[in-house]
This record gives sequence, structure tokens and C-alpha cells, in this order.
Amino acid sequence: MRKQSVKIISGWSNPGGSTLHHIALTNLLNANGYDCTFYGPHEWHMDKCKSALINEANPNVHDIVISHFILLNKVNFKKHILSCHETNLFILKHLDLSNVDVIQFVSNSQKKWHSVNHPSVIIPPVVDRINWVNPNNNIAGVIGSIDEHKQTHVSIERALKGGFDKVYLFGQITDKPYFDKMIFPYVVSNQVVVKNHYDNKEEMYNSIEAVYHSSKRETYGLVEAECTLAHIPFSGPSNNQIILEEQDILERWKKLLI
Repeated sequence: MRKQSVKIISGWSNPGGSTLHHIALTNLLNANGYDCTFYGPHEWHMDKCKSALINEANPNVHDIVISHFILLNKVNFKKHILSCHETNLFILKHLDLSNVDVIQFVSNSQKKWHSVNHPSVIIPPVVDRINWVNPNNNIAGVIGSIDEHKQTHVSIERALKGGFDKVYLFGQITDKPYFDKMIFPYVVSNQVVVKNHYDNKEEMYNSIEAVYHSSKRETYGLVEAECTLAHIPFSGPSNNQIILEEQDILERWKKLLI
């Protein structure tokens, strides 16, 4: 029997919550009887799952397509699922969704924010289980892209006021003017170390005692969920999102991929 072909076609495949979600989903589907490939414009995802660059996608009538951060015309494939992981960065009200069969949101709060009248389901991402050992080094961590929306400087200030000697930043600098103005002075004073993105999450978490987060808005809150499961102290606005087991996530996707 031919495996159902699923093509995840994303406009973003560099480090980020959506990319981690699609890598995990690709691996989960391939381990459970599907033929799934993750296509993206960047190469970061390509050694982490069955993958290719976006220009190689070429969906056909046998494929179920999961699109993300890009709007495709459904002209030559079986089903079109729009996987939405954003709010203001990808506003659904501004898009023509007539070629989308169903939208996959990651949380009810995100669905409520978009408030579009279109068929949809809620399927949260897979949350990695981290084996954390407190390093007792009086260092806090801030995880995520370094930009004004994440309010990295607010997390740094709170961590230093909380008594930590130093703060590690784990994430890409996505707003250079913001970094230069709001973050670089802390780097110069040796209070902050920019560690960039870590593929090895256990190595990252095991280098810090606590995590600070100050994002203006999160669609799911993957870092908080990882900290919750690993019992890592987390300081920041809570999303209180549901954390599902892999099998529950798989069952929700199987219903959607019919």
C-alpha cells in the first residue's frame, strides 16, 4: 500500500519555534507510516529530518500539503492545511484563504487572536523532555530571538535584579538596531553573553539555573512548556498552554490528514 505523501512547505526553516515544530512533525509522521518531507528556504533544518529546499517541493495530486508562513494556491495537490504559528507576523484576516481547506493553530488563544471564520483545528507542538541538572552557577538564561517583540532587555533586567551574576542569551539577533541600543551595553559590561542558537537543548538548559521570558505575545510558549516538564525555574508571563503527549498529537494529525 502506498504511503500517504505529506509535504510541509514553509517560508521559514531557520531556528525558531515553528521550524522545531515542523522538524518534530516530519519525524513523527515518518515514524508512523507517512512519507513526509519538510521543504524550506534555509538549510538549517536539512540535517534534522527528511528535508529539501523549498524549490524542490513540486506538490502533485497525491500530496497533502501543510503550508506555513507562505500562501500557496491549491491547484495541483490533494489537500491544503495552513499551519499557523504566528499572530501579527502573518495576519490571516489580510489573506485570501479560499484555497485553504483547514487551518492548524497551536493554541486557542492564537485562534482567538486571529478570529477568522474558517475551518480550523488546535494541534500544539511536540514539547521536548529535557533532563535538567541545576549547575548552581548563578547564571540565568533568555531563550529566543533577540528583538523588540521578545523584549530581551526586559528579561535581562529582571534576571539581574533577581540576583543573577550573568545572563546567557540563546537565540539569533533578528533586530540589529535593537541589539545595538538595548543589549550591547550589557555585553560590554560583561553581564550578558550572547550564546546564539543551541541545537543541543540539554546542553543549553544545563548551563543555566533559571529562564527569564518577557515576550509581548506568544502563540504557544514552547520554552515555558519545556521548563514546566523539566522543572526549570521560569520567570515570565505564563501562557498556561496544554502539553500533549506525542501519541495524542499524532492522533490529532491523523484525523486531519485523511
